[in-house]
Amino acid sequence: MTVPGVLLGLGLGGFVDGIVLHQILQWHHMLTSEGSYPGTTIAGLEDNTLADGLFHASTWIMAAVGGWLLWRAARTHGGVGPGRVLAGWMVIGWGSFNLVEGIVDHHILGIHHVREGGNQTAWDLAFLALGAALLIGGWLMTRNREWHVARDRVIDGNVHEDADATL
Repeated sequence: MTVPGVLLGLGLGGFVDGIVLHQILQWHHMLTSEGSYPGTTIAGLEDNTLADGLFHASTWIMAAVGGWLLWRAARTHGGVGPGRVLAGWMVIGWGSFNLVEGIVDHHILGIHHVREGGNQTAWDLAFLALGAALLIGGWLMTRNREWHVARDRVIDGNVHEDADATL
């Protein structure tokens, strides 16, 4: 459930960012700090809306692929394991999204910030801190002994009753 969960988390984390920060709060768009696409002009807003749309399409693709992989795993293996473990991998995906997007877009490329203006560095660092907290919290959620025992019992489709002895 690692790959489906992480992809779902990446996609859903991107949705939260795009819907909440770009559309509802309107704190930034994808290219507002880049310089050539100011959100204060019609042309700049049109370019930013296109970039936001491409961003949303990519996060939708990640979520759709994650959902498809999850569906396929459930059909192939007769289930997906504990919901807590899957949710943990999704939270890891969301945290990874925040860390990568925050480091690349906010700090390296500087194409936008969480909230531009006063305290923008503090907002950007808080976004990274949230990503790190999500990553740690998700990892803790995946540490489920019962799931690992059940997973270790089934190897190549064969049930191994002595799998508990290795833990």
